[in-house]
Amino acid sequence: MANFRTTAHSFTGIFAIPLCVGLLALPFTGLRDAACVTAATVFGILIWKLLRTDAVAAFRIRVTTTFIKESPSFSRITRYSSAPPTYALLVVFLIVLPLFLNDYYRDIMTLTGMYIVLALGLSIVVGQAGLLNLGYVAFYAIGAYTYAVLSTTLGLSFWFGLVAGGLVAALFAVVLGMPILRLRGDYFAIVTLGLGEITRIILNNWSALTGGPNGISKIGRPVIGGYELHRTLDFYYLILVIVIITVVVLHRLIASRIGRALIAIREDEIAAEAMGVNTYQLKLLAFVLASALAGVVGVFFSAKMAFVSPESFTFFESVLILCMVVLGGMGSIAGIILGALLLIMLPEIFRDFQDYRMLAFGIALVLMMAFRPQGLLGGVE
Repeated sequence: MANFRTTAHSFTGIFAIPLCVGLLALPFTGLRDAACVTAATVFGILIWKLLRTDAVAAFRIRVTTTFIKESPSFSRITRYSSAPPTYALLVVFLIVLPLFLNDYYRDIMTLTGMYIVLALGLSIVVGQAGLLNLGYVAFYAIGAYTYAVLSTTLGLSFWFGLVAGGLVAALFAVVLGMPILRLRGDYFAIVTLGLGEITRIILNNWSALTGGPNGISKIGRPVIGGYELHRTLDFYYLILVIVIITVVVLHRLIASRIGRALIAIREDEIAAEAMGVNTYQLKLLAFVLASALAGVVGVFFSAKMAFVSPESFTFFESVLILCMVVLGGMGSIAGIILGALLLIMLPEIFRDFQDYRMLAFGIALVLMMAFRPQGLLGGVE
C-alpha cells in the first residue's frame, strides 16, 4: 500500500502539473504548441528529479571531495578566498558591459536596476518581517510625485529631491503604518492593497497638484558639476551606484540584531514577543525603510523619464515586484536580484510572446510553489 501511494505521488508530480500547464497554454498557443509545452515541462521535471536523487548527490560529493584532496592549491584557495574580490570583479564587469551595448539594452539594464532596488526594499517587509504588502507601489508613486512637484514648482535639484522623496515616503509610511501594522496576515495585505489603489486614485483626481491623468512633465534632470545627466548611459551608472549602496546596506541589516529580530518575527511573532522583541516597533521600522527605498527609486524614475502619471503606478507593479521576491527567494539578496533579472530581462528578450506574460508569471509561480517554495536561491543565504 505504501509503495502504491509513493508511485501515485510520483506520477502526480511528473504528469499532473505539466498537464495543467498545457491546458493553460492551449487557448493561447493551439494544440500542437500546448503539447510541446507539456512535453518540455515533463522533461524539465524529470531532469530536476534526477538531479535530486541520492546517487547523483553522492557522486557529486565524492568527486568534489576527491578533487579537493588531490589539489592542495585548490583547497587553500577555496578556504582562504573571500567574497570582496568577486564582488569587485562583478562591479567592474557591470561598469564595462554597457560600453559595448546600444541604448536599448542600456535602458533595459537601467530598468532592471530600478526593480532590483524596489524588490530589495519590499524584501525587508515581506522576506524579513513576513508582512505581505500589496500596496508597495504607493510609496514608489509618492517619491516620484514628491520630486516632480518640487522640481516643477520650486526648481529644486535632483539631489535634494532624492532625499526629500525618500523622507516623504518614509513619513507617509509612519503615518499609515502606525494603525495598520497592528493587523496580521490577510487583513494587513487587504489594507495595503486598498492603500495602493487609494493613492493611485488620489493622484488621478487631484489635478491641481498632480496634473491628474495628464501627469507632470518637464521634470528636472540630475546635474553633476554643471553636466546634466541625459544619456541612457548616465542613468545606468547612477542606478548602479544606488543598487550597490542598497545591497551593502541591506546585507548589513540582515546580519545585524535587527535583521535577526525581524526573522524571528517572521517565523513566529508570538514567540518573538515572548522573548522580549518589540515586534510593533521593528515591523514599523521595516515598513519605513522599505518605503524610503521605494521613494528614492520613484525620484530616480521621475528624473529619468522627466514625466510622471498615475498610469505608471498600478497594482500590477506591486504584483511584479512581489513576484521578484517570491521567485528569487525571500530573504536572499542574490535571489531577489536573480528574480528581477528574470522578470525584467526575459520578457524583453522574448518580446514576441509578450501577450503571454501573465500566463508565464502564473505558471512560474505554480511551479515554484510546487517544487521550490523557498525560491530559486532562498536556501543559499
